[in-house]
Amino acid sequence: MLKRLEIAGFKSFAKKTLLDFSSATTAIVGPNGSGKSNVAEAFRFALGEQSMKSMRGKRTEDLIWGGSHSMPRANRASVVVVFDNSSRSFKIDFDEVAIERAVFRDGTSEYSINGSRVRLRDIEELLAGANIGGTSHHIISQGEADRILLSSARERRAMLEDALGLKIYEFKKQEAQRKLIKTEENIAQVNSLRRELAPHLRFLEKQVEKLERAHMLREELTSAARAYFATEDAYLAQEKRAIAGERAGATERLAAVAADLSLIEERATADAEGSKRLEAVRKAETAIERLSDERSALLREIGRAEGALASARQRSIKAAREPYAKVPREDLIALAEETEKQARQTETPDAALAALRAIGAAIRAFVDRFVTPADDLLAEEERAAYALENERAELLAKDAALAEEIERAKSALARARETLAAHDETGRELQRRILELAQTKAREESMLARAEARTRELGLLAEELERDKTEVLALAGTAAISYEPLPLPPEEERRMQEERKRALERMKIRLEEAGGTGEDIRQEYKEVSEREAFFAKELNDLAASATGLRALIDDLSAELARHFADGLAQVNASFSEYFALMFGGGSARLALEEAESSADIETEEDEEGRALEGERSAGIEIMVNLPKKKVRSLMQLSGGERALTSIALIFAMSQVNPPPFLILDETDAALDEANSRRYGDMIENLAKKSQLIVITHNRETMSRAGILYGVTMGGDGVSKLLSVKFDEAVVVAK
Repeated sequence: MLKRLEIAGFKSFAKKTLLDFSSATTAIVGPNGSGKSNVAEAFRFALGEQSMKSMRGKRTEDLIWGGSHSMPRANRASVVVVFDNSSRSFKIDFDEVAIERAVFRDGTSEYSINGSRVRLRDIEELLAGANIGGTSHHIISQGEADRILLSSARERRAMLEDALGLKIYEFKKQEAQRKLIKTEENIAQVNSLRRELAPHLRFLEKQVEKLERAHMLREELTSAARAYFATEDAYLAQEKRAIAGERAGATERLAAVAADLSLIEERATADAEGSKRLEAVRKAETAIERLSDERSALLREIGRAEGALASARQRSIKAAREPYAKVPREDLIALAEETEKQARQTETPDAALAALRAIGAAIRAFVDRFVTPADDLLAEEERAAYALENERAELLAKDAALAEEIERAKSALARARETLAAHDETGRELQRRILELAQTKAREESMLARAEARTRELGLLAEELERDKTEVLALAGTAAISYEPLPLPPEEERRMQEERKRALERMKIRLEEAGGTGEDIRQEYKEVSEREAFFAKELNDLAASATGLRALIDDLSAELARHFADGLAQVNASFSEYFALMFGGGSARLALEEAESSADIETEEDEEGRALEGERSAGIEIMVNLPKKKVRSLMQLSGGERALTSIALIFAMSQVNPPPFLILDETDAALDEANSRRYGDMIENLAKKSQLIVITHNRETMSRAGILYGVTMGGDGVSKLLSVKFDEAVVVAK
């Protein structure tokens, strides 16, 4: 997968140097100080190493060719690593991937992928996808053979995760955590902005509600004003036409009545015959009244006489039967009837007096009859009866004469009345006509007065209507006075229009209290509402994003835990196998240290200066069991044992998830001859899965390489390369 390495101006490689890696195993040899390890550091540099200590320097300038007596110093150092990407191990759509890093003396660095400028973060993510992590577990520099043993448990875990290819999950998790932190910050900011905006929005809402009410009132006022004004105009026009007609008619009729009344009054003044005829009627009525009174008195006298006569006859009959008269029941009844009869004759005072006298006479006659001796009583009664009969006859004769005289008076009265009636009919007709004309004149004059008053009233109503139009125009605009005229007012009572006017007045007062149109407030409310709606939408989107990010982090954590557990088991199997191979027995394994009880927070800064927080995971402890020793800790191992253990662990990690290439810088320096052979066998086995670049002095290791690069350095301090391909050399040797 690793095709070549291009170095220019990097450390001792002053000139552009190209290393081809067409073999599974490439060995780099040379004397001490010739620059062999600079090749391994060139890989570190190109792949984004930030630690100057790992590249044996203090400053960025230490990585750039510093110059010599024969070659000036360089201003720039660059390293290009070229990979074969035909299998698309790198998530980029190119068959060849060239990763370049250049550093300048001012300390700046540039990164590029296939010539395109990128960030360090982009390089790291691209490499993580191909199992090339930032812990550089695949690059073992000089003197770092036992680095993994001397590392802390947390560093070992990071190296193991890197070797297992879990860095991509870590990158995704860190990116999700970074986005989650940013999202939560954004949520807090949006909430803060909404809280700041809320009071102003509530104030504007109230103002807009008032304006809306005012707008509705204005619409209602416009509609009501149109109806009122149209009706009032039609009403005033109709009333003016009616009053004009009434005035004209009343004036004409008044002139005619005045003329007729003058003529009739002149005729009535000249006529005196009616008084004479009226006097004759009155005299006839007086005569009849006098005669009627006289006859009434006479009739009462006749009644008295007849009563007395009847009583006398009864007494005479009784006296003839008994010497002393007994009062029979019939006489008592007769006396009572006579008394009642006379009592009814009370039409006039004279008649009443006559009736009393007759009653008295009857009673005296009744008493004398029953207290006088029979003979004397009889003679006396007979005489009384005779006298009464004569009196009655005289009275009847007078009554007949009075009746004739009354009839003659009535006839005269009837004739006088007829004459007077004929005359009065003409006079009454004139009087009635005069009265009618006078009433008509008064009525017409009153009608004219009412018409004048109504005209003034209509003028006042018209002026009031114009004032109302002016006020409504100022409050509701021209729309309120733009209406279709009505030919006639609606057929309804006037109080309906008065109700409309009162309603219109109430609307005007309410609209004046509500204020103006408030277009500025409406516009501000619209802008603030849109901003608040945008914040609400953003908040919902951010909340959904935060929920999704938390779910993603949980999923990535679960995926990491699962892959880590599986990888740890596989690494332990290979580690134990390689350990036994290197030591001729024994066992070794990796174990998780006890998880910390408290949830510590670890903060890291990326190149953009953003803080990431994550929950600390349990570290990795190395447990070894040597075949002939009882070792309690790694510190008790000798240098060679540490090197063997480290090599076994590195190879085990590389076996489980082979990296594209593995660089070993003098990791076999502490091995004896027997272990060197085992080391060579392991290299051959590992070369089947990963491309190996071995920097060594060991002949056994050199013999396992396909390409051998020799690094030399002349007096100018510049490293130079000599290369040998063993396959070609064997052919030449033969």
